[in-house]
Amino acid sequence: SDFTEVQRPISVVSTISSGSGSSREDVLLSEIPSTGVPIEDNADLELTPAADPDETQGTSLAQATTLFLQQNSSNTLTYLDRVVMEIIETERMYVRDLRSIVEDYLAHIIDSGDLPIKPEQVCALFGNIEDIYEFNSELLQSLDMCDNDPVAIARCFVIKREYFDIYSQYCTNYPNSVAALTDCMRNKTLAKFFRERQAALKRSLPLGSYLLKPVQRILKYHLLLQEIAKHFDPEEEGYEVVEEAIYTMTGVAWYINDMKRKHEHAVRLQVSCDTTKGM
Repeated sequence: SDFTEVQRPISVVSTISSGSGSSREDVLLSEIPSTGVPIEDNADLELTPAADPDETQGTSLAQATTLFLQQNSSNTLTYLDRVVMEIIETERMYVRDLRSIVEDYLAHIIDSGDLPIKPEQVCALFGNIEDIYEFNSELLQSLDMCDNDPVAIARCFVIKREYFDIYSQYCTNYPNSVAALTDCMRNKTLAKFFRERQAALKRSLPLGSYLLKPVQRILKYHLLLQEIAKHFDPEEEGYEVVEEAIYTMTGVAWYINDMKRKHEHAVRLQVSCDTTKGM
């Protein structure tokens, strides 16, 4: 099965109607089933995402709004301003979550040499999360330098479009990540390690929820950019850049979806061949 846009960003993006995009985009989101299903179906793993009052977007966006108003003497905040802030602030929180995966979990596992976990399990569990963390940290820096200009924001995605290919590798590996975490949680020592690590970090969300975030994030970018286009004058300079960004990020989502479909087909063929040989 293919991926889905698991959840849409709250506040601004929650206003997106089901018919706001093209039919091609609607098919993309409807074709891809929820990657949250395997997580929620296994209650023993404690992987079901839960609301965290310390990690909601509301607080961060409220602070960003206050700062924005302080920097603008007119004290007016348009809907387009809010969309731009949504993109930047949710990206900031996303990078923070990526850093937690890399530094608070992956690095800690590597440093703890006495854990009963194999190198191949670690690779399957985290995939290329370090590459994604490095890339999105750079993307965030670029977005921060845009001075809340929607055209400049859109241009960042156009300029960096080739680098989003790293998400294809991560999303293709994601089922292996879920399987690896399932195996780890069946080991009492590792299960205890993950529970204690979560408690030490004072996180209400377990590791599995964080590992899902890159899959969720890559499928939200084109939706956020669509919100810019909906409130951007088509006659205004720079509109074509916004359109190109939407086209780019929609293409990224389609490419990732297609790569995962091909990967799963290859796996099914391999299993079929192995079964035939064993007869």
